[in-house]
Amino acid sequence: MRFSLLMLGFAAVSGSALSQSKLKYVDPLIGTSKMGHTFPGATVPFGMVQLSPDTDTIPYAVNGKYNPDVYRYCAGYQYEDPTIVGFSHTHFSGTGHSDLGDILIMPTSGKIQLNPGIATNPKGGFRSAYSHENEIAKPNYYSVLLNDHQIRAELTTTTRVGIHKYTFARQDSANIILDLVSGIYNYDGKNVNTYVRVVDDFHIVGFRQTSGWAKNRTVYFAVEFSRPIKSYGYDDFQSKKVYQGFWRKFNLKDNFPEMSANQLRAFFNFDLDASKELLLKVSLSNVSMEGALLNMVSETPNWRFDQYRKAGEALWETELNKFQVEMLNEGDLINFYTAVYHTCLGPTVYQDFSGSYRGLDFSDHSNPDGQTNYTTFSLWDTYRALHPLFNLVQRKRNADMVLSMIAHQNQSAEKMLPVWSHYANENWCMIGYHAVSVIADAYSKDLEGIDYNKALDACIQTARTRYFDGIGSYMDLGYVAEDQSSSSVSKTLEYAYDDWCIAQLALGLKRMDIYEEFSKRSRNYQNVFDPKSGFMRARMKSGNFIDKFDPLETHQAGYIEGNAWNYSLYVPHQVDSMIALMGGKKRVAAHLDSLFTMRLDDKYFEHTEDITREGIMGSYVHGNEPSHHVIYLFDWVGRPDLAQKYMRQVLRTKYLPKMDGLSGNDDCGQMSAWYIFSSLGFYPVCPGSNEYALGAPLVKNAKIHLENGSDITIEVKNQSEKNVFVKAVYLNGAKLKDFRLDYQQLKNGAKLVFEMTSKPAKTF
Repeated sequence: MRFSLLMLGFAAVSGSALSQSKLKYVDPLIGTSKMGHTFPGATVPFGMVQLSPDTDTIPYAVNGKYNPDVYRYCAGYQYEDPTIVGFSHTHFSGTGHSDLGDILIMPTSGKIQLNPGIATNPKGGFRSAYSHENEIAKPNYYSVLLNDHQIRAELTTTTRVGIHKYTFARQDSANIILDLVSGIYNYDGKNVNTYVRVVDDFHIVGFRQTSGWAKNRTVYFAVEFSRPIKSYGYDDFQSKKVYQGFWRKFNLKDNFPEMSANQLRAFFNFDLDASKELLLKVSLSNVSMEGALLNMVSETPNWRFDQYRKAGEALWETELNKFQVEMLNEGDLINFYTAVYHTCLGPTVYQDFSGSYRGLDFSDHSNPDGQTNYTTFSLWDTYRALHPLFNLVQRKRNADMVLSMIAHQNQSAEKMLPVWSHYANENWCMIGYHAVSVIADAYSKDLEGIDYNKALDACIQTARTRYFDGIGSYMDLGYVAEDQSSSSVSKTLEYAYDDWCIAQLALGLKRMDIYEEFSKRSRNYQNVFDPKSGFMRARMKSGNFIDKFDPLETHQAGYIEGNAWNYSLYVPHQVDSMIALMGGKKRVAAHLDSLFTMRLDDKYFEHTEDITREGIMGSYVHGNEPSHHVIYLFDWVGRPDLAQKYMRQVLRTKYLPKMDGLSGNDDCGQMSAWYIFSSLGFYPVCPGSNEYALGAPLVKNAKIHLENGSDITIEVKNQSEKNVFVKAVYLNGAKLKDFRLDYQQLKNGAKLVFEMTSKPAKTF
């Protein structure tokens, strides 16, 4: 079944999804093998619950040292694995570091086992072998046959509740394992405390406190069973406690209504009726166990599994239908709508049904009606294309995301906007302060309901936080000194862009002193340009450039997840000035072309887990974010034909409708957002401006439905595999003279017509 579906992706037939259900074009298994780090389980758009299988229990560290194998399990699931450990309720999509994997449930039959066992001997624990032949993954539905227990598992969700349906082979033996030990990127000591209370024969509540990527995180949960609990118990998998107190007077592990331990696994035993079915509802809250119960009652008042599945499918149809596309073949449709699906997996809702949420200040907060608090801000990735995409098709949501960032800053002890945050925790991953880009882009795209003066104050406070990641050095010297803060070139370049965003916001708000301050800072990229080598290069506090330098090396001082060849092209806010600095259009055009034709040897990235051969074309690294704008720079140097040529190659080779079809981490939707924009024919090279750079569309025709009821219609004439070059572009009937679009031209609807040809042209 799956083989034949994927083969359609390569059939030479026209693919159209203009007037039919888009669900069949979404394959949640794309990206679940190798580098994609996506999960295949059930969720609704932007849902708090991501109910998905976990296929192993790889620890973060072995003998006190980082275990590289754990990297494969950022989403809990790897397609090649032969066993499933259980189904947990929280997952990131596409990240290169991880956390979560909370509240793991596993159904079993026969003897109760509270150890998960190992993949090579699944029957030695509660895990089970499975086959992809008996696995189904669709939007808001996941199903698999657990071979060792002969149990059919089916999963669906609402925003805050995971609904499980288990059909057993035997009527007389049904167990549910509740594993509060298991987690993604787990290690000894990550669990601070876990607690379960048996409320009655049908309900339990509890919480799990962890200290991992999120340093202080508590997840509250409630579980309702469709059958009465027959018996229950637990075991504590931590080393023996010295102090037991007077709880020792009870037999705590056998039908005692409270369970508490750092490493707790519990079991619940049930009698079944003739249907051999057992259903569970598992609801989450970040506020309290009572909040979890209220979420359950509010969202899942009955046991109609199919009703919840269909309601979630309808939500997915709404999101997918914001794009109506006709493609060259069925595989492109699968790629496109799976990309749309991936862009709607985060950021995620982070508040109870009542509107309450727990903030970074450990206090409870409540949003006004109609406003939603969000979390999971992978901003080093998503400011580039995901949030700009939201400014077209998710405007209300993106406004709420900006408000969530401002709330984060207000609640933060450091009074900084989020850098990389999840679950009311700042985890400080990656560099830059790119929330300012999201805010500036929201302002430039006229998002409503935001106090932009307050937002600007939050940006200023963040950008002046001297003790954060080299900002003091940056403010004093005009660049980050490598001997004061590592990855100094990358930081200087990204800070300069972020400062430009702050300046543009200040200019719009007529706060000219701030505009002048940050306009000056936005030119700091010039201070790390080495005219001798022609690259952006690390400097010391003394002002000297570092001696040891290889522009292809990703492991050397100055860069993070990139090298000088790629990072030297990161000046998205002043591309013309960058080109002049690097020697002019002709020289930069040659530099860009060599980037795509010069092979990057493995030795230059072999110790960088976020970059692999699959994501590289020549020396261009599409599998990681710093280069995502680079193809479009050909437009600035008079070689749009090369942009169009390489763009089609990336679209054809780095995104494939198969399990390992993503050439890098999807990074909370950024890789997918690049695919969507580029397939449509334009891209936001510089978020915070109103400008889009034109590319070469992959679609045959498309409509983008805007929230104001207008449509952006894209018509592509003479589209084919050979006709990859753009002969002419018309906007509302008028021929464009350059390779730029302005948001103001699109916001109330527009018709964009591309004429394609097989012959390259440097101008229209």
